[in-house]
Amino acid sequence: MMQLITADAFTKQWASAARTYDVDPAVAKTVARILADVRKKGDRALVKYTRQFDGVALKPKRLRVAEGDINRAFNELNVSLIPLLKQVAERVRRFYRREAERTLKICSEDGVELEEISGPIERVGIYIPGGTRPLVSTVYMTVLPAQMAGVKEIALVSPPSARRDIDPHILAVANLLGVREIYRVGGAQAVAALAFGTRTIRKVDKIVGPGNPYVTEAKRQAYGYCAVDMVAGPSEIAVIADDDADPDWVAADLAAQGEHHMGRMFLITNSRRLALKVQRSLAGGTCVLTRSLNEAARIANRISPEHLEIMTKNPRRLLKEIRHAGAIFLGPFSPAVLGDYVAGPSHVLPTGGSARFYSSLGVEDFLKRSHVIGYTREALSRARGIVGQLTEMEGLPLHRRSVEVRFNKEGSNEEDKS
Repeated sequence: MMQLITADAFTKQWASAARTYDVDPAVAKTVARILADVRKKGDRALVKYTRQFDGVALKPKRLRVAEGDINRAFNELNVSLIPLLKQVAERVRRFYRREAERTLKICSEDGVELEEISGPIERVGIYIPGGTRPLVSTVYMTVLPAQMAGVKEIALVSPPSARRDIDPHILAVANLLGVREIYRVGGAQAVAALAFGTRTIRKVDKIVGPGNPYVTEAKRQAYGYCAVDMVAGPSEIAVIADDDADPDWVAADLAAQGEHHMGRMFLITNSRRLALKVQRSLAGGTCVLTRSLNEAARIANRISPEHLEIMTKNPRRLLKEIRHAGAIFLGPFSPAVLGDYVAGPSHVLPTGGSARFYSSLGVEDFLKRSHVIGYTREALSRARGIVGQLTEMEGLPLHRRSVEVRFNKEGSNEEDKS
């Protein structure tokens, strides 16, 4: 049964709880060994670990998915799914097209031009979980933001099943999106291949996508050799609800996210009636009983959940009180499941309280920014004195000379003349 706890008790309990990513020493040790092995032995190590962990014997030349394999995958699909997948992909693409249009440029009348220019990361690796529950939706939720950012090279990795291939739905969606570089490899060894490169899989600049604890730990250890999107944990949902909320709907939304492995569920409500009804419907999770909706918002901010539903009479009013959440769903007809599949924004979201400092996956995750600065002689002259004082304060005279030399035909600064 769901645990029922007061807001005060929850606050005390939460203060001592570890919420960000915790390193499991045993997992970290295993992952470190795998990464070192793949870095040293390349494809041979990938083949070894694919046999060991996935029970699939492959030769190095079979690591990459061929065009014939993709054609066979389409033959296994229900034909009616293809228009549906295209429609959903267009929803996601439309959302991120607007994000990609943002620009920053300041041209002032005093001879100063400031601009921020963005360029796509050149090569990205995307991890798609397989196993018993292949996350097909993760393909378009990761690939499309990368494509809208302008990434030219996308390498997709996913573990093979006992039938020696990646789930056909994953292959078909990747192909529909134009991904041509797909590899049958999963786990920490796949992350290692993307981070370090092997003979078959070229090194990438950034790795994105969710995975099991070994994948997550591999991303953490690979950071620095390449970038990663985030170090994520189990899926989680918090629902803020008042007495107007339907308890069956609340319970269904909580249970949906709890369906993921180790999924965490939180109900935050000022209604004891609702709390007791939902409590009887669920086998796990935590219900926090608050004195007010404002207190409920404070509890939600403390949790900083991956998914936050606001099922209250006036959800938009309460939205103003929310500071930390991966994705926020307003009203009774906006279940978090929409964000998992069709709404548009990516379902790759920060977990474990990391919504306090991480954002959901978007176009910006696939961009590198450069600042462009242009000064006229007159503008530099006006900044000359300020630079001089600041460089003197920091004890960096050559920094000052870099400015002063431009106002001295002899190429020396005022200090040289004195």
